[in-house]
Parts: sequence; C-alpha cells; structure tokens
Amino acid sequence: MAHSVTPGAQTGRMEWLPIARAADVSTRPLAVTAAGVPLVVLRPEPDAEPVVFADRCPHRLVPLSAAKVENGRLRCAYHGWEFDASGQCVDLPSQEGAPPPRASLPRGPQVRVRDGIVEISGLPPADPAELFTNEDESLLRAWHPVGIVGKDDMSEVELLGTKYRPGEERTQERWGLLWLAPREPAVELFDDPDHDDANYVGAWLPPARSPASAGIVADNFLDVAHFPFVHAKTFGAAEEKIVERYAVTDEPWGCRSVQDQWFDNPADPGVAAGLRPVRQRRRATYVYRAPFQLMLRLEELDAGAVKTILFFAQPESLTSTRIYTKMLFHGIGGVADPPPDVIRSEVAFEEAVLEEDLELQRTLRLPGLPLRMRDELHVRADLLGVHMRRVLTRLKEESQPA
Repeated sequence: MAHSVTPGAQTGRMEWLPIARAADVSTRPLAVTAAGVPLVVLRPEPDAEPVVFADRCPHRLVPLSAAKVENGRLRCAYHGWEFDASGQCVDLPSQEGAPPPRASLPRGPQVRVRDGIVEISGLPPADPAELFTNEDESLLRAWHPVGIVGKDDMSEVELLGTKYRPGEERTQERWGLLWLAPREPAVELFDDPDHDDANYVGAWLPPARSPASAGIVADNFLDVAHFPFVHAKTFGAAEEKIVERYAVTDEPWGCRSVQDQWFDNPADPGVAAGLRPVRQRRRATYVYRAPFQLMLRLEELDAGAVKTILFFAQPESLTSTRIYTKMLFHGIGGVADPPPDVIRSEVAFEEAVLEEDLELQRTLRLPGLPLRMRDELHVRADLLGVHMRRVLTRLKEESQPA
C-alpha cells in the first residue's frame, strides 16, 4: 500500500518532505506519495542509503514499486528493464546493444535520513495528464461487448461509466457476445475468426475484471516482450527475451502482424514419439481493431495444431474493465477435435496466464493509456502497441466536434 505525505517544514533554504520511516525502507521497493506525486523508495543493497525515483518505468509507466531489487539493480516487473542505484538503465532485455539514454530514470530528488525519517527535497515531474480512459467520449462511437449471450444478465449493463439497457440501444451479436454501440459506430467488428467457428472446438474463459483501463488491457495483449517476466510461472521461462524485428500491416481502424517464433512444445505427441524435437516453430498472427477487439492465432508449424484466442474488453468505468476471452482449438494434442478434458486443461492454463497479467495490472497507478508518443519510451518490440495508440488517437481526433 502506498504511503501519502504532505509537505514538511522549511529547513534553512531547502524544503524537505518526509516520505517514510527509515526502518520501513529496504531492498523491497516501497510506494509512497509526496505532494501528490507517486514515488518509489528503496535501498539498492541492504545497508545502502535510500534512493527515491518517480514510481514509473519510462517504458510503459508501470510502477517501479512492483519491481524487484537484485544485485543492486532495480528490475521492472513488466519487461525486465534494469536500473542501477543512480537510475541509469543498464539492461533492456528485448533488444541487443546499449539502452538508449531516455531509458534511464529521470533524476530523483535529494534524499536524507534524519531522526529515523527518510526525507526528500525536490520532486520529479508528475505523471502524464493526458490519458485515454474508459470514459473517453470517442468510445461512444464504437462497438463494445456487454455480455455472453445465454450466460450473462444483460437487462442493464455498465459501459463508459453509464448504465445502459441493451433492449433500448443499438446492438448486435457476434462470437456469442452481445455488442452495444451508444452512437453510430465509426468502426465495425472484424470478421477474421468467423469462418473457423464451425471447424474449431470453442470454449469461453470465465469473464474477468481488471482495474486497468481497456486501453492498457489491450496494449498488454498485443505486447510481445513481457512473456519472460510476467508469465515466468506458466510459459514465459522458455520464451526468448530478445524480440526479433517484425512488421505490422495497417488495416482499416486497426493493424495485423505475422511473426514466426521458436517455442518449446513438450505436449506435442510427436515429441514423445521421437518424431519431432521439443523446440519447434510457431506462427503468431496478431489482429487489432479499434477500440478493443483483439485476436491471436497461434499455429504450430511443425505439429499442425492451431489455437485462436479472441480477446475483447468492455470499458465499464474509470476503474473497471471486463475481459472476455474465447478460445478456438484444432489439432491440440494431435487430435483434430480435442476432447473435453483437453479443452478444460487448455482453458485452465489460459486462465492462469490471464491472472498473471491481472496481477501486474492491479499494481498500476495511472487510470488510462498515454497516447502521446513522448509520454512513454517506445522501443522496437513495441511496434504493435504504437500502431494501436495511433488508431486510438485518430478515433479521438475524428470524434471531436467540428
């Protein structure tokens, strides 16, 4: 839990703000708030003096209070960026070479310990003020999922901070979901997986909720560099940290990317039979359509299995996003139509993967997604997220009154 303090007394010509008890500061990063600015305070080594920084990684503004300290370095929980005691970025795992200068943390305030209290003088810049939130007016001109047909009570739904009655609004059904558009939509639903539904075995994950904005939830789905760090307990430990260059193709109100990757596939029956090695090729196709329609198709090029993940976000309010995940399977375990026990196992695994993302999202301190490029540091691996930000910026700009 973050501690909050107000300005302290004037000492000489310098104002010092108390932010924490020195006894509470260790190598476990501590979130505090001083004069309304989120900060993180920590000791790089057990006996080192405290250091203080803005509580955000310059990459995706994830709180550094969720980071870990190892060997005197602060490692971001999202993408594993590492910072030394001075705030310099010393490792950027998704790409080779020295980190760019902007990857380092902004200079922190002066710090002292007095009478058992950690105090600071000066504050880093505040968080970005311009954020794309779940109540942005441009989202009125889009389709949003509001429930699973036949499973959810949709007599009244929450969307964009407002209550709606779907029977009185513009609606349509697609993929087993009911969709609602408060105003004439500027963007239609994509139709990529429709032709697969009849041939694939489908299964829903139970809907989940995130306190993060739908924009951040969507950006997380498109992110290809966080697997080794956020998903280390499920599948990420076997993933490559370096993200090879990939291309993104623009589409109407969205984009698409096809990436060939290497992965470990111990569940492939061909591995047990000695027909194929455990390290295999995989083709990942990402599809994004504004505002929060997403799809990932994973094709195992050696084993022949295909897994499609449909992922949709409902921006309920400033602090709540409901997430719908539908999976389509073909050839999993070497069987064209996987049996129920295999489907249950796959769904349980995907729930565990989603929970790892949600665990990180619960630490976030920003209520929306920055759209201005200068508010985050984008690197090569972020190309899909950059395209999404450009599409949402266009939606926002074209929704402004003439």
